Amino acid sequence: MLGHPRFDIPLKRVKKRRVIQQPLSDLAVEIIKEALASADQQFVFESPMYKRQPIHRKAMADALRSTKHETNKNKTKTAGLCELLGLRPFTPHDLRRTAATLAGDLGFDDAAIAKCLDHAVTKKGDTVVPTVTGKVYNHSKRMKEKRAVLEGGAAELRRIVEAPLAKVPELSA
Repeated sequence: MLGHPRFDIPLKRVKKRRVIQQPLSDLAVEIIKEALASADQQFVFESPMYKRQPIHRKAMADALRSTKHETNKNKTKTAGLCELLGLRPFTPHDLRRTAATLAGDLGFDDAAIAKCLDHAVTKKGDTVVPTVTGKVYNHSKRMKEKRAVLEGGAAELRRIVEAPLAKVPELSA
């Protein structure tokens, strides 16, 4: 596995209650290495409030949207990242859809994208694949196809982030 890093998502974190093996792109590996602040850190993204615990599953969604706090009959509001950055509100699940769309735009087929999203594949192109084949006979994790999709997405994200911002033309009144 030295040249092919992957993350095994534990069954307790998966809707279908089974382990998912997800290959990691080079960009994902870089992000994980950067996030590991110390050698004694147990989780890549630890909770800032509860040491040695992972961040809460809703932490990203909470960070994106504003939150309201009620203390002593006063209602205070903490702005979310979307509001602070002037972005239209979105959810973590929207990022999943965006990644799938990006992979489709890069030319990856729906079957490979579906595997990365842990969706069942019943049709590949115009050919219908019998469900029993995927469930009973073919136990391939499709790591090669999944890795290609994720590396393609990582390369496109790098291109987007590294591209110089286009100068916005001034509007004349």
